[in-house]
Amino acid sequence: MSYDASTTQAPSARTPRIVCAPDSFKGSASAPAAASALARGARAVFPDSSVAELPFADGGEGTLDALLAVWGTRPRTVDTVDALGRPASAAFGVSPDGSTAVIEAAQANGLPQVSDVPLQPERADTYGVGLIVSSALDLGVEEILLCIGGSASTDGGAGIAAALGARFTDASGRPIAPGGGGLASLASVDTSGLDERARSVRWRIAVDVDNPLTGPRGAAAVFGPQKGADPESVTVLDTGLGHLAEVLAGSAAEAETFATTPGFGAAGGIPLTLSTLFGAEVVPGSTMVAEAVGLTAALAQADIVLTGEGSFDSQSLGGKVVAAVRDRAPASARVIVVAGRVGLSPAECRQSGITAALSIAAGPADLDTLSERAEALIEDTAAHACALVAAGMG
Repeated sequence: MSYDASTTQAPSARTPRIVCAPDSFKGSASAPAAASALARGARAVFPDSSVAELPFADGGEGTLDALLAVWGTRPRTVDTVDALGRPASAAFGVSPDGSTAVIEAAQANGLPQVSDVPLQPERADTYGVGLIVSSALDLGVEEILLCIGGSASTDGGAGIAAALGARFTDASGRPIAPGGGGLASLASVDTSGLDERARSVRWRIAVDVDNPLTGPRGAAAVFGPQKGADPESVTVLDTGLGHLAEVLAGSAAEAETFATTPGFGAAGGIPLTLSTLFGAEVVPGSTMVAEAVGLTAALAQADIVLTGEGSFDSQSLGGKVVAAVRDRAPASARVIVVAGRVGLSPAECRQSGITAALSIAAGPADLDTLSERAEALIEDTAAHACALVAAGMG
């Protein structure tokens, strides 16, 4: 299917300002590729319009690629270690002015990097993430944007701090074992050797869950099994995180606050140590990325906003990319969602501030087929959506 602008654009239609700000279509199209496809579809109908491509993300997988595409900078590759301490390489990004680094923690402590061996939930740590941070600090950045999804570790972020010079020791003054399994023997945290640059930069940690650090909804109980933890290991990890909170806290009340703060259970408790030692801010991922790419300013004059993701449903409206785009679009703009799957009715879309949501599947189709042709289908669906808008503008 293709569109001829001469037949679809109404003669009296003005040339709208269009912004294409999608998430990735997981496993099918990256956010930059999806944005380009949406833009091609829009230009087929509105060839004289201003069409901006703004690939977006919610702070999880794909955020690095999205920010690099918007910033127009290339990824930097550094040597690090994976969650089990084995040599590895990782990529991170730096903004054009050199002030901000974006780091996906899973580049170092992600599950895929350790999938070649049996999972070791009590041993896995975040030390390699700290090595990436150190490399970013070497470049003189003033802010760290840390995306923490997809981790194999449950060490409360202790490994990151250890890589930056903190010493986590037992009652005899010896370093504790790496990973969440070693936290139970922690007696003190020595920050005298901590890299001062890590204390002077601004840290923002992107989270997309509100789980607390410990307890039935905590990091170990909810996410530990995904990392290979059996019930016994879950108990060990949960107890260790609670103990780490106690050691880092200045009082029992503060330790309780650490244990129950929403979001501290993300990625094996990474926010705990980073918030305590570095004053890191824990923010919704979509909010962090929106600020980094200048989403509000980009949408300010938009007449049509094309956004999308692999599956559009009620969860999409709770802090994900589509919600962030909708919330920042002008009230006068038409906000159109293009998705692999649409799980909301037209009425539900309108009630939630979405003009329309269109699936790239024209009829029954299996996922493999849709994935293979995702970019072409996104382009065609965007053109179809814009043709409908053009008809209404005539």
